[in-house]
Amino acid sequence: MDDDRERLTSKPETSDPLPKAEHPWVETLKTIGLSVVLALGVRSFVADSRYIPSGSMLPTLQINDRLIIDKLSYRFSDPVRGDIVVFHPPAQLERELVANGEKKFQEAFIKRVIGMPGDRVEVKGGKVYINGKVLAENYLGEPPRYQWSSTELTPDGIVPPSHYLVLGDNRNNSYDSHYWGFVPQDKVIGKAILRFWPINRAGGITPQPDYNN
Repeated sequence: MDDDRERLTSKPETSDPLPKAEHPWVETLKTIGLSVVLALGVRSFVADSRYIPSGSMLPTLQINDRLIIDKLSYRFSDPVRGDIVVFHPPAQLERELVANGEKKFQEAFIKRVIGMPGDRVEVKGGKVYINGKVLAENYLGEPPRYQWSSTELTPDGIVPPSHYLVLGDNRNNSYDSHYWGFVPQDKVIGKAILRFWPINRAGGITPQPDYNN
């Protein structure tokens, strides 16, 4: 009995050595490296931040506004009318920019989705019409002063499948779909959901338009 008690309570003659602690600088570098990897992963697949370089979205977005772009939602659902989207320039826009001598143009643009696949869009009398119905837009600083129809882009004027017609909120000073055409869905980067700077105007930024009956 005494021998059993001795075997249970006595310390082993040998044990595995504890791992040697890493140098604090090594641990710090590992932490920084992991943080960078996680940040890049979030930026690539979940969310990104952007700033507004021009006045094409006034008064909704002002120059130097800082935004959070949701890059995840459109993996599970399609853009809807009224979304403010960030997108890579489609082929027609790239050709326009190159033709104008802009070799280093913006990598991304931001506009509001107005025309959905299957829509016909007209701009006349200071209003936008979707399939013959007036679109209520309480976010515009002033009404458009031009006349335009999506028949200028396609013979039947219909927005193609998986494409969108986008316009700037600053209708009279925006280089948008009524100049260069539709945005393919695979060019859309994400949806602007939040302004975080300046602080006094922080908050959500996507009011939804509707039809007037």
